Amino acid sequence: MSAPRLRVGQGFDVHPLVEGRPLVLAGVRVPFELGLDGHSDADVVAHAACEALLSAAGQGDLGQHFPPGDQRFAGASSLELCRVVAKLLVEAGWSVVNLSVTVVCDRPRLGPMLPVMRESLAGALEVDTGQLQLTPKSSEGLGFTGRGEGIAAIAVCLLSGA
Repeated sequence: MSAPRLRVGQGFDVHPLVEGRPLVLAGVRVPFELGLDGHSDADVVAHAACEALLSAAGQGDLGQHFPPGDQRFAGASSLELCRVVAKLLVEAGWSVVNLSVTVVCDRPRLGPMLPVMRESLAGALEVDTGQLQLTPKSSEGLGFTGRGEGIAAIAVCLLSGA
């Protein structure tokens, strides 16, 4: 009897906050006066999650699959990118055991939005919400996240393969 194949992946993403764009986190529009700047919808939660999943599966990184200069992805929904990544994992013989994403920002406060964010991301990745954890963390006024200049996300996942 052979042991299951297990792989751990880590992902990170950061985008600056700017005026004139909606704030989208885990595919959910979050009420806030600023939004994240980027080529797609700049969803740092979805991007970090995809980076972790691709890393664990040995499938490169988000930029290789969705180049930032490629106009096909200008303004793209990051949940659509998650759906493509989920399909890549299945095709490569991997399944998600669990995924944990930490969102680093002092504002906005994300607690009330977490259930809908969790369901949104889990749905795009085709995993049960019990396999996905979203954790907001304040940086206590320190650094670019504390000054409200941007939002960062860090993700870790465990994959199982046949």
